[in-house]
Amino acid sequence: MKRGSLIVLEGLDGTGKSTQLPRLARRLAASGREVVTTREPYDCEPGRNIRELAQRHAAVPAAEELALFVEQRRIHVREVIAPALARGAVVLSDRYFLSTVAYQGARGLDAAQLLEESEAEFPLPDLALLLVLAPDVGLARVAGRGGTPEPAFERADFLARVRVIFDALDRPYLERVDAAGSPDAVEARIAAAIHRRLGL
Repeated sequence: MKRGSLIVLEGLDGTGKSTQLPRLARRLAASGREVVTTREPYDCEPGRNIRELAQRHAAVPAAEELALFVEQRRIHVREVIAPALARGAVVLSDRYFLSTVAYQGARGLDAAQLLEESEAEFPLPDLALLLVLAPDVGLARVAGRGGTPEPAFERADFLARVRVIFDALDRPYLERVDAAGSPDAVEARIAAAIHRRLGL
């Protein structure tokens, strides 16, 4: 059986990943494909620990936080991503290892090393769509939908550092998508990129 495809949506907070993922899932499912949607942090013990720490605004060392992200990803790949790819499904994930590279890199860890280690251990995306938007616009979107900014990550100064790392990424599986404008406009750009790159 032909291996499935792994498509991930990456980007700063407020770029529209959570809005676009179900739209993309419906579009791909309408063509008769099996589509599996998932997200990180994955719903497992380390993933729940990550969310709990964020909700409690608990400050943890960057290396400790990284260890939680890596462990939840191992479980995520084992339980969801690898089996779905093996049976030929299209897997759509809201965040994957490029977010760890950018966000943990912005916390002071070596982004290049994080990328190298992630690519060595985890399945590479067939396509990583990096939704590009100015940090202040993304934060305004978060505020506009009634969300409470997470103080450790959803700060303009921190997100500016994250964006620098995202901007420097250069991988053959990476495609940048302008996330400005209406959800329909962004959806059309994403659909065009996926058709051009993967024929889906």
